[in-house]
Amino acid sequence: MKRNMGKIDKIVRFAVAVIIALLVYYEVVQGALSYILLAFAAIFVLTSLTGFCPLYGLFGFNTCKSKKVDKP
Repeated sequence: MKRNMGKIDKIVRFAVAVIIALLVYYEVVQGALSYILLAFAAIFVLTSLTGFCPLYGLFGFNTCKSKKVDKP
């Protein structure tokens, strides 16, 4: 698994997951929508912790800063 998420991307995903969790906890969002949003929040936390997003890999996105290597 090659990392394809940058630092800002991971922070934003984690923040969105926390906001979703708070909305569900304080019952702003209820019913089936709350379960769907919690599933997205779990995916966001998992991808932000691992630094890998399968959809980014599928579509060829990469928000990591690449290290430039000087060729001799």
